[in-house]
Amino acid sequence: MSWLRWALLASLLWLAGCATTNTPGDPAAGRDGTAATPTAASSSAAQFPSGSLRPITSAEAARGGVASLTAPVDLWDRIRRGFAMPDLQDDLVQDRIQWYSARPDYLQRMTLRSSKYLFYIVEELERRGMPTELALLPYVESAFNPQAVSRAKAAGMWQFMPATGTTFDLKQNAFRDDRRDVLASTRAALDYLQKLYGMFGDWHLALAAYNWGEGNVARAIARNQKAGLGIKYTDLNLPAETRMYVPKLLAVKNIVASPDSFRAELAPIENHPYFQTVEIKHDIDVALVAKLAGIREEDFRALNPSFHRPTIFAAGTPRILLPWDNARVFERNLEAYDQGEYASWTVWTAPATMSVAEAAQRMGMSESDLRSVNNIPPRMLIRAGAALLVPRSATRREDVPGQIADNGQLLLAPEVVTRRTVVGARKGDTVARLAQRYRLSAAQVAQWNDTKVNAAFRAGQQVVLFVPVRMTGARAQSAARHSATRSSGPVRKQAATTKRSSRPAAAAQPHKVKTTRR
Repeated sequence: MSWLRWALLASLLWLAGCATTNTPGDPAAGRDGTAATPTAASSSAAQFPSGSLRPITSAEAARGGVASLTAPVDLWDRIRRGFAMPDLQDDLVQDRIQWYSARPDYLQRMTLRSSKYLFYIVEELERRGMPTELALLPYVESAFNPQAVSRAKAAGMWQFMPATGTTFDLKQNAFRDDRRDVLASTRAALDYLQKLYGMFGDWHLALAAYNWGEGNVARAIARNQKAGLGIKYTDLNLPAETRMYVPKLLAVKNIVASPDSFRAELAPIENHPYFQTVEIKHDIDVALVAKLAGIREEDFRALNPSFHRPTIFAAGTPRILLPWDNARVFERNLEAYDQGEYASWTVWTAPATMSVAEAAQRMGMSESDLRSVNNIPPRMLIRAGAALLVPRSATRREDVPGQIADNGQLLLAPEVVTRRTVVGARKGDTVARLAQRYRLSAAQVAQWNDTKVNAAFRAGQQVVLFVPVRMTGARAQSAARHSATRSSGPVRKQAATTKRSSRPAAAAQPHKVKTTRR
């Protein structure tokens, strides 16, 4: 029977030899059918020998790894398998490891918070063939807090500045801020990191550029090249924050790679999606979504942190995120929902500049409610074109259109504090000439003095003017309260519509007779 065993062995060897040939369309082959060059992200993929087969030695067999046929149960293990970024030989890495290790409570809070988002980020990194160390970058940026806002106004767990967010199509309007959106901000961050890696060809430099700006890093490299110095991350003259940036990430990486070595405890995270995407077709209140999904409103907002307001506008945000097990519950309950409107709020666009009180009266709501729901600070006017959240009514029932849902802005202007000034007219002064001198409208000057627009004044005649005053802090608040309590109806109306001058209008008035604050 030995000949039969040899025949079987020969058949197996022939079949194995067939498997070594790459064909066009094979994932292991290039676009032209040649073997693809392994990348950092694909180095752990199965590789087949080329040429004739030969027996392997026992030493070679011992060195080879065995690929698992099952996915890792723990997401941390999956992240470790995708590490592909070079280490950094720098004392700052060890310094940051000690810093994190000395704060186990902080590390635990970060890892628990990240458990909602890590699976999705890892999936996106693997899909793009990027190092999975980058899934840990939000630990450095924001401690995985999607509501984080820096002193420089960077927002979200990936910490996008407003201008950079706009560059990467992250909407920022009166109703949502996509810099906080889990899906949109992750897409933008990975797009940006890929762009930076393409520019610098080095992940450490790409990360420095993510923190400091690509232009700054490019100029630092150019300076070193001109001086004949190295151009690696550790060679550049970087600001302190950027100098610590990559060491922080690599410190987190080392702790994740071997938590026991640093006496760190990582909360287990299942290698399974935490959330599902659910489509919505109508404007709907956040409170109603949470109720139909069977979750707390704060849990909904943790997955959908970009929403500013109590209502979601489907034309601008046609999808929401819900915990994996609650997504189907929501869809089933939404189908059965028959208790009236889905949304309590809609958007009204101000047709002209007006006070908050006037806008509230038009919308049939209290001034305090209009201020509260739209976050309007005191002493501000609503500008024409402002998009305001207002209650739905019998005449305002339609869903908000996409143009407003995507681009609506809360446009405000400061209320103008004015000063009542009585001046003596010069020889030849007219209504028009005084209006031009003090940067006012001739119609206002004529109305304040009960005369015609084309009228002339006698030399020395007293003329009443209300000029804008530029004040800040307590003086402005005091003047505004004084103006509100002392002014008469017609004068208040004029004062509210007077535009602020770029300089104090009464500065060139040596002939002023009497001045009273208002």
